[in-house]
Amino acid sequence: MATTFKNLSTSDVVSTRTLLHEAIPLTGTLFSGTYGTWPSDNNIKNYSHGMFQSVYDYPYLSSSANHIVDMTFGYAASSALSGTSSAHIQVGKKINIYNQMAQMLVGFDSTGSIMQFDADGDIAGGGDKFDTVLIFNFSRLLTKDEIKKGSFSMSFMTGAAPTVAAGTLLTLSDTDAQNDYRINSPAGEYGILYSGSASRGLVYYQAGIAIVAQTVFNTAAFSSGSTGILTRGATLSGSTIENITNTLRARISNITFNNTTELNSTIYFCRAAHNDFNYSSNPTYLSSSKMVVKNTSTDMPVSYITTVGLYSGDNELMAVAKVSEPLKKDPTNELTLRVRLDY
Repeated sequence: MATTFKNLSTSDVVSTRTLLHEAIPLTGTLFSGTYGTWPSDNNIKNYSHGMFQSVYDYPYLSSSANHIVDMTFGYAASSALSGTSSAHIQVGKKINIYNQMAQMLVGFDSTGSIMQFDADGDIAGGGDKFDTVLIFNFSRLLTKDEIKKGSFSMSFMTGAAPTVAAGTLLTLSDTDAQNDYRINSPAGEYGILYSGSASRGLVYYQAGIAIVAQTVFNTAAFSSGSTGILTRGATLSGSTIENITNTLRARISNITFNNTTELNSTIYFCRAAHNDFNYSSNPTYLSSSKMVVKNTSTDMPVSYITTVGLYSGDNELMAVAKVSEPLKKDPTNELTLRVRLDY
């Protein structure tokens, strides 16, 4: 324990922030076909409530399985798909899912009503709304602190049959989002997913959620075929969320993004001037009231620095740093030790 202390000035303390990124590739085979026969792959977990479906990177009953993403579907009460006839299935659940995600990611207007997802992010300015959406909620294991802006891309196969990996790709990406993103969400920053120049969805970076909008379902490529489950028609209203996400999984070709880990650091420059810390408070430093490191009385005092302690204002030890090897200190030299505290 130290018996002498040296105060650090404001010029001796510097705070920094470092962003670390990892590339996350999610291939279509992970969503369908790797661990079983579509649609009942062993890495896909369905629930009795039927409100979302979970995807794992390995059969989910295995202890080594990691949760990847939850997929679900919802629409606003004002959507053209909403109805009360027998052809409309899970209407309440689909509306509840939309409202839950919208109130968390978009928020409420001045009347207290839940606002809808906006195509261009200009919520107050009106414009086109996404009233029917597929939702990808990525696990924190993948996204870490946030998704890196400008790195998100997802591709869907546009073959006639959704169980066949055929046709061209429809790719959505947050083009130039690092320079053009929105900050008017209660969940943080978000970008627009484009296919060409058309807005097709939204990606919320800190929340780790991607919204794929109804405009994707309206494309000619998805409107063909006998199943038509990705068309904006009765099939989406007449199918369960589980069946919709099953078919969507077969359409996924690739999802890629870079995650972000924010590493905050405080750097302390601990300076030992020529007349500082030349003596040790260790009892073994003295023998019969004489310094054991001095051969003659005229020798300069000397000490060896092995540890730096950071103390609070009331001298409570807060952190300890060890040097790689003892540093010799005497009145002829000065030392500056750079101590980095990460959190």
